[in-house]
Amino acid sequence: MPRVFIETYGCQMNEADSELMAGLLRRAGYEVAESAEAADVVLLNTCAVRERAEERIFGRLGWLKSLKASRPGMLLGITGCMAERMRDDLTKRAPYVDLVIGPDAYRRLPTLIEQAVDEDDADPLVDVRLDRTELYQGVDVDRAPGISGWITVQRGCDKFCTFCIVPFVRGRERSLPPADVVDEARRMAEAGYREVTLLGQTVSSYYERGTDFADLLRSVHAVEGLARIRYTSPYPNDFSPRLRAALAELPRVGRHIHLPVQSGSTRMLRDMKRGYTAEGYLELLRAIRAELPDFALTTDVIVGYPGETEEDFAATLDLVREAGFDSAFMFRYSERAGTFAARNRPDDVPDEVKRERLERLIAVQEAISLGIYRAMIGREVEILVHGRSKKDESRAVGRTSCFKSTVLQGGHHGAGSLVRARVVDATSHTLFAEAMGG
Repeated sequence: MPRVFIETYGCQMNEADSELMAGLLRRAGYEVAESAEAADVVLLNTCAVRERAEERIFGRLGWLKSLKASRPGMLLGITGCMAERMRDDLTKRAPYVDLVIGPDAYRRLPTLIEQAVDEDDADPLVDVRLDRTELYQGVDVDRAPGISGWITVQRGCDKFCTFCIVPFVRGRERSLPPADVVDEARRMAEAGYREVTLLGQTVSSYYERGTDFADLLRSVHAVEGLARIRYTSPYPNDFSPRLRAALAELPRVGRHIHLPVQSGSTRMLRDMKRGYTAEGYLELLRAIRAELPDFALTTDVIVGYPGETEEDFAATLDLVREAGFDSAFMFRYSERAGTFAARNRPDDVPDEVKRERLERLIAVQEAISLGIYRAMIGREVEILVHGRSKKDESRAVGRTSCFKSTVLQGGHHGAGSLVRARVVDATSHTLFAEAMGG
């Protein structure tokens, strides 16, 4: 039985796609290997959102080149977003790669591998065709047993923000039929999963057969056996009053909203083609906090977008302070070839300025996060246990409903348990809690 090893880079969408590929290959007669050294086929499932991720993958390919040289007959493939975006560069910089496969070609993966074996050609097989209809319906994913898992409910993106490569590497937006989503959630619950995360590039834009995202959440919430339901990432313009009303009514949906803002400067947001202003975003946050007061809020922020002045960056700092996010993913702008910004906006903010601004932004957000986390000391929380602490096997680790990582002291709580606990200490990223009642 041939063995395949899939190494995943990037977001939860890529994690879900790796499970999809593993399922397709297992049913085609492949065994999933534990390491690249033990595999006949090695696939790197890649991310193209930022330059740093791509350079990591090229570094990994350098090591795999040596492994491939020592293992005659081993196949090496690149799948995912980087394969779609850099197919020509990949074949030039890494001519020893045998397969280059985009996110819409995974159904053909077993056939392509067989073709690569049979042809033994020096040129790689490339299949990066985008497909407006591919949703991978009817494909059983290959999930390892666990507590938390993903369901991809939407693929592609129609927003076309100027800095973002996603619409070009994952195609246009399309949504999985709601019955398929509910069936998958039910199968996961029956398999012992306690938490599912609904995935989409702009998941709040979900719409299929008269069902919007609020409807979908209600349907998944009705599945018995699930302790929590999460979703990522919504888009500000689609975070409607109807969706907020559903969140208020569904107690098993995690009390956490990740709502990317990208910049606090309206001038920058307009240039990014985000479709909202800084003032409009803050108004949305005020509505969320009024209607959903116990929800944590997190975000994404880019610094150093082309043309960003010190005044623009100061506006971002002001918005972050006013918003009071629980945490944030913060990045330096990374030009992506093929995007509107790369074609029309010179990357004119010096890298040292980007780095300095990012450091200042991180310092502001870290102080806010520390204050929010420490304000939770003394509060009762409900923790979904994910397993044991790697640093201390006597402690359990999990997350609160508001998505805060928590180290749990006291009791012997197994993975999947819901535990009431009291917060006794906190850092800017972690809560420490004691189980109530032993």
